[in-house]
Amino acid sequence: MSVGRALLGLLENGPRHGYDLKRSYDERFGTDRPLAYGQVYSTLARLLRNGFVEVESEPGAGPERKRYAITEAGVADVASWLAQPEKPEPYLQSTLYTKVVLALLTGNDATTVLDTQRAEHLRLMRELTRRKETGDLADQLVCDHALFHLEADLRWLELTAARVQQLAAHVRP
Repeated sequence: MSVGRALLGLLENGPRHGYDLKRSYDERFGTDRPLAYGQVYSTLARLLRNGFVEVESEPGAGPERKRYAITEAGVADVASWLAQPEKPEPYLQSTLYTKVVLALLTGNDATTVLDTQRAEHLRLMRELTRRKETGDLADQLVCDHALFHLEADLRWLELTAARVQQLAAHVRP
């Protein structure tokens, strides 16, 4: 995700201090990976340099309490970004596939690799399902997204397990 564009989008509701932006970002997008203050301020400095934000003076606040406001260029950048579809990530060369092939090439049990991964996927799916049951709507949607991806991975694991002998014949010299 583009942190800069997320901060710009948050600024469209009005000027804010860096601290407020971090808090809003973390509440909405950073549940599992909150932003560091340094990242917020370095991103704001880059946005300022690129003309997407400006610093508003705040009477009596001193130089350390800067309020950032989005510029017209920033609004246009966010609108352009929102209009662009994200590139789907097809995972054409996954680490898991590499592990399965290497297990076959080295005489290790590829089925064990697949079973271990299946168990880890199921563990994470149970954890996300519990989180989804107690979370707010945003958390539920994020968990659903992750769960759908994990389900697709599980289908791949099952398919690969069913074809492991074919794959072994294909990859072994």
